[in-house]
Amino acid sequence: MAAEVAVAAVSDVGMSIEAITASQVGMKAIGAGLAVGLTGIGTGVAEMGIGAAAVGAIAENKDFFGLGLLFTVIPETIVIFGLVVGLLLLFL
Repeated sequence: MAAEVAVAAVSDVGMSIEAITASQVGMKAIGAGLAVGLTGIGTGVAEMGIGAAAVGAIAENKDFFGLGLLFTVIPETIVIFGLVVGLLLLFL
């Protein structure tokens, strides 16, 4: 009788370990999605004002093209960092 209970307990623990592993994989996927998605939204909000200002400056003086392009590209690094964090979450 005690041996049957021990075997049942071990088999239940094995099933719960698989469930915990599946849950952890799901949480990693949710975290990676949030990392990429929220950084994408943040970049869009940041570029909204920067892009408008850059276009206005370039319309007035063509010499500001390089500076406007530089300031427009800087927020894109936020998305790259979010993508790196997402990939690290998925594969490590």
